[in-house]
Amino acid sequence: MTNTTAETDVERSSVSVGAEKDPNVVNFDGPNDPWSPMHWSSAKKTTNIVIVTCMTLLSPLGSTICSSATLDILTHFNSTNKTLGSFITTVFLLGYTFGPIVIAPLSELYGRSILYKICLFLFVVFNVACALANSLGSLIAFRFLAGIMGSCPVTLGTGSIADLVPAEKRAAAMGAYVIGAALGPSIGPIVGGYLAPAVGWRWTFWLMAIASGVMLLVAVLFVHETYPYVLLERKTKELRKQTGNPSLRSALHTGKAAHQLFAFSIFRPLKMLLSPIIFSLSLYAAIVYSYLYLCFTTFETVFGEQYGFNSGQSGLAALGLGVGSVLGVIACGVAAEKINKHLTDKNGGGPKPEYRLPPMIVGAFVTPIGLFWYGWSAHAKTHWIVPILGTVFIAIGMISTYMASAMYLVDAYTVYAASVTAASTILRCLLGALLPLAGPSMYKTLGLGWGNSLLGFISIAFIPLPIIFFLYGQHLRETKLFNVEF
Repeated sequence: MTNTTAETDVERSSVSVGAEKDPNVVNFDGPNDPWSPMHWSSAKKTTNIVIVTCMTLLSPLGSTICSSATLDILTHFNSTNKTLGSFITTVFLLGYTFGPIVIAPLSELYGRSILYKICLFLFVVFNVACALANSLGSLIAFRFLAGIMGSCPVTLGTGSIADLVPAEKRAAAMGAYVIGAALGPSIGPIVGGYLAPAVGWRWTFWLMAIASGVMLLVAVLFVHETYPYVLLERKTKELRKQTGNPSLRSALHTGKAAHQLFAFSIFRPLKMLLSPIIFSLSLYAAIVYSYLYLCFTTFETVFGEQYGFNSGQSGLAALGLGVGSVLGVIACGVAAEKINKHLTDKNGGGPKPEYRLPPMIVGAFVTPIGLFWYGWSAHAKTHWIVPILGTVFIAIGMISTYMASAMYLVDAYTVYAASVTAASTILRCLLGALLPLAGPSMYKTLGLGWGNSLLGFISIAFIPLPIIFFLYGQHLRETKLFNVEF
């Protein structure tokens, strides 16, 4: 199927309206149908979104909680390899790269709820394994597996929101969700920076296991299935039992067996990256996202060598990224709603995915400003607050890019929200895992000033991208060259 916005919107709306032509086709029966997640009560919707957001907070928190304890971990295992130290943190993101390839298609077969619960259970297990690791190799392996399981809420969260919230109200819900994704990486170094010196680095993983265990219990009790395909299949089975009509079939049923659908769907996220639109936006978001983890993995060295910070104080340096992330979420969320409404009213008709991109254009200018600010102020050893203020701008730019691109892709490919999010996540986390490994050697060769300037120049090269898609995105999506069948 060719996924233009118009076609996906038609598919989506047909689910909520119902099929009237064939009495054997089962569909949602409007706003009074209890099976329809779009028409659940506000309390039920809010509960699901809050829990998914909390899971999404825990997972990125786990990705960075050991970053401020890297030197302690290396000392414990008698290693002085700083690149390997960075890899202890970023290997978690490598798990994020591989997890969505399987998690996204499984969710489209069996639903989001069961995947949340299974992955969260295994996330607890692998964090316990990290806490008990007896070698650096086993710690890295268990971190990788924890990352695979931790990728679940990051992969499926935007899809859950798309299931529950209509497009015109989605920015606010997406903003709340992104707060979890944004705050987690910033809180992790602070928690780990003080916890590790006090009770040992292993407790950073014990804390993650305990917190995730509590969240697992909450998820089992209160997270409900939202994916329309799975809900319609369940509704169809119920109606077959009630009516005795074996000919009933779901409006979204493809006629393929589960193994055929899985084999087809597992390649969909990778195939989506063949779309120039999805690839270019995902690549841009990936580059900016990797800058965030470059900061996390080098703060202990940068602020330790330049300002004499201990591990706890180096963890506090991440507050700049946390503050910037929150400011970015608030500004982007509010601006996205107002801009979307203004452009919709101005141009007539319904909202378009391109109306989500103006905050990304602003973020494209803010990111290099933050990189130049952070790099040269740290190089000159100005007061420590000055480079931290620079990281505020880096985070604002990152959030504006990530949030706007996520909303754009979900709006443009709504039916395959989980797959398009997985495609973007794969590329984003692959760069997030690998680029920070070059951080120590880059700073050693170029210094903090020119090292961060290099990253800033790369960001500047991407500034035209959101502008082009804002102006010509709809035309490009309707052009055969930019349209990939999946």
